[in-house]
This record gives sequence, C-alpha cells and structure tokens, in this order.
Amino acid sequence: MTELNTVAVLGAGTMGHGIAQVLAQHGVTVRLRDLDEGRVEAGLAGVRANLEGALARGKLASEAELAQILGRITGETELEAALDGADALIEAIPEDLELKKRVLSEASLAGDVKLLGTNTSSLPVTEIAQATRFPERVLGLHFFNPVHLQSLVEVVRGERSSARTVELGLELVARINKTPILVQDSPGFASSRLGLVLGLEAIRMVEGRVASVDAVDKAMELGYRHKMGPLMTTDYVGLDVRLSIAEHLHHEIGETFRPPLLLRRMVRAGKLGRKSGEGFYRWDESGKCLGPSEALGEI
Repeated sequence: MTELNTVAVLGAGTMGHGIAQVLAQHGVTVRLRDLDEGRVEAGLAGVRANLEGALARGKLASEAELAQILGRITGETELEAALDGADALIEAIPEDLELKKRVLSEASLAGDVKLLGTNTSSLPVTEIAQATRFPERVLGLHFFNPVHLQSLVEVVRGERSSARTVELGLELVARINKTPILVQDSPGFASSRLGLVLGLEAIRMVEGRVASVDAVDKAMELGYRHKMGPLMTTDYVGLDVRLSIAEHLHHEIGETFRPPLLLRRMVRAGKLGRKSGEGFYRWDESGKCLGPSEALGEI
C-alpha cells in the first residue's frame, strides 16, 4: 500500500492543475494551492475542462466518475492548509531557481511531508534541496505538458536524495500510470537536454530560412516518426520557458545551447506559443492549432 495518499500541489497553472488531475484520477487526495482564489479557481476550471473532454471522448465512464475525481481536489490559498495532513508535495511554480528554493524552503518548514517534489525541467535539484529543512526528501519530478496525455515522468535524483525518497517517487509515478526514467541531477537532465538541442536547431533553421515552420516539423514527424515536431513542441512548452532553459544550459554547458536571436525576439514580442495564442503557430482560445504563424514569413 502506498504511503502517499494525500498530495499538496503548489501552483495551479498549466502544469500544476495537470498534475493535480492525474493524481486525483488515480485515487489520490489533492490540495491544489496558489497565491489567490482566482488562480486556484482557474486551475480547478482547467481540470474540469480536461475531464469533460475525456468524458466526451469516452475516456471517462460517466458524469459520476467525473464528479468523484473533482471531489478529490480541494483548492487552497494558504500553504499551511494545503500541507495539513499531506504525505507529499509537488511544486509546479514557474521555472525560476530562487523562487523554487524559497517556496520549497517555506514548505519544508510548514509541513512534515515524506516527499518534496520539484517539477523542474532543467534547474539543479541538489541546489533546490539545500534550501530546505530536509534535503534528503527532495526529488525532481519532471512532468510533461499536457500532463494528462504525456506518459513520461523524469525522476531526478539529487546528490542528497535518499534511497527511500527515490523509492517513494517511483512508486507515486507508477501509481498514476506514468512511465518513469531515473536520471542523476545534471544540467538539463536527459529529456530537456536532448529536446532542447533539437528545438533550438529547428528555430535556427527557420531563422536562416532553411525551411518553413511546417516543413521543419514535418521532417521530424514523418522522417523520424516524432509525434510532434520540435517547433510545435516549443509552442506547447512555451517559448519563454524554452528561452529560460536555454539560457541556463548555455551558462552551464556551452555554446550548443546559446538561444537563437529569433527566440529572444519572439519572447520579447509576447509570442509565447499556445498559451498566448501565437508562437511558431497560431492558436485559438480553445487551444486548437490554426496553422503556422504568418508573421514568420516576414522575418
């Protein structure tokens, strides 16, 4: 029997409410916490929308099942309330090292959980752990977007992560029917490092007019059987997130990860991908792709 039956998820954005959803779908009691009521309500609405889509596609058995899943998730704005009685927490806040350190430090003082999970895609788990009261309980749990559809979770072992912490993390991932890969704490881990190399080169190709957005993505989808091309993946991840990761890996590893000028220009212009309505593709309010961005033809 698992020891992690109640989990606090800190951050109700895209990743946070996605993590909350999959936990609740597999019988876990979830406290979804964010800084204000509006963000919490938006997160809960996101979960409901995903579940209603699943019901319409026949992935859920009934309205009753949908209601049961939603009933396992409560929204909180106070950290102490979210952590009260929680067996574990997973932070899913923005990809900012100092912010993650501060939040996990506060959480480790406010509660006594068995597992402190950080949903970072590239930041050093060991450094985040050092800011907490229990560095041996900290583990990287890198979920992928959209959480309810992606099967992979990268489990990142920090320098001080205990064997028991790793065991609990792997057990939780298995419980929610995801596939874990275990990696050591290093810049970019495995997935972000490999994915970013491909994504940055795809952006450079568009920047250099080697091929169009659509052509670059089709090359990988049809030629290499990727489910999604690197530019559409960038839109899903968020161009601002990709830029932040690239800057971190450029500093840690070297020139391979220098962000292309096109990526910087698009982020400055607020073209962040699916969440802003435009990136390398155009998106409607429901998240449906409307085709490649027309503006890129002018660059």
